[in-house]
Amino acid sequence: MDTTRHLPGFPDGHDLPETPGALATRAVHAGREDLAALGLHAAPLDLSTTYPSPDSRDEGARLDAFAATGAELTGPPVYARLGNPTVARFERALARLEGTESAVAFASGMAALTAVVLARSAAGLRHVVAIRPLYGCSDHLLDSGLLGTEVTWTEPDGVAAAIRPDTALVVVETPANPTLREVDLRAVAAACGEVPLLVDNTFATPVLQRPVEHGARLVLHSATKYLGGHGDVLGGVVACDEEFARDLRRIRFATGGVLHPLAGYLLLRGLATLPVRVRAQSAGAAELARRLAADPRVSRVHYPAIGGAMVSFEVTGDPHEVIAGVRLITPAVSLGSVDTLIQHPGSISHRIVDEDDRRAGGISERLLRMSVGLEDVEDVWQDLDAALSGPRSRPRTRPEPAAR
Repeated sequence: MDTTRHLPGFPDGHDLPETPGALATRAVHAGREDLAALGLHAAPLDLSTTYPSPDSRDEGARLDAFAATGAELTGPPVYARLGNPTVARFERALARLEGTESAVAFASGMAALTAVVLARSAAGLRHVVAIRPLYGCSDHLLDSGLLGTEVTWTEPDGVAAAIRPDTALVVVETPANPTLREVDLRAVAAACGEVPLLVDNTFATPVLQRPVEHGARLVLHSATKYLGGHGDVLGGVVACDEEFARDLRRIRFATGGVLHPLAGYLLLRGLATLPVRVRAQSAGAAELARRLAADPRVSRVHYPAIGGAMVSFEVTGDPHEVIAGVRLITPAVSLGSVDTLIQHPGSISHRIVDEDDRRAGGISERLLRMSVGLEDVEDVWQDLDAALSGPRSRPRTRPEPAAR
């Protein structure tokens, strides 16, 4: 079987074998298969916004072909909004990790979701079936009608009944933000029939879950989180089949929500350590979840069966005092970084969702969401234990490491 694929954004002739092996091996090598032949070790960063086009007839024909089909351009790049070689490497690598034909990167996770909705709207389909909870801004984008969508919110067992002839998508996030609720993807995919199932896989990453193996057609990532992994890059990506990717590329070209090449470079680098980071962070999160579950100051702990580096928990006291009390842990939105973050979803990440809808999605006012980093778990626990005990008067400085 021919396992070669053309690397988009490079001249003809760079047909490359797919990286074989386990996920950890693919994470290191995918998107870099041509480097040795080019005499390089690290992937290059191409910051060009435009490229020389001496044959304008040929360029016109290539642009016509892209406008008609959305297929990746072969041959030299043309303009950054059409594609960039560095970003193409990241897209290729992420597709390999998720097990899809293609991936299309965007300026943010919300830009990626917007492109999916617009692609379906272009086909005259504006009805969406969705399962709460979703990330707060995803919920708002779908429910507000900003893109002309009409949403039916349902439980997983109600998906089939909610689908209509004009249904564009079924949207689910599992584990969900912020409750970490898990959904049986295979059952939901079966209920979707011919309607594309979009799964937000940001929390699980392809290390813990590959939704296409369970019947999903579209896999969404806020690449800002675990794919980047260091809290210093913003991006989004949709892994999918090539047919849908062509629609997304045309939407991206028309709307301009492109991923910056430097972000693509950092995301490709982040993928190389993704399996190691996720597994190490998951081990720390599992231990913290165990301790929180046994703590009388905590009424409920949410930790997914598949594991992961996210822990949500409901406190018996004032959650805002816990946020104010941490010193080593960073009180901030976002997640997936190498340092531990904590936030109050009802006040920040899901504030934009109506209070009744938050409650219906299991987001209580006492719920806290923690993204566990790579610090020693004893140091994190020492800080969290002190914050759970009540207000602290000392300044926000880093504590001394716990005794070993």
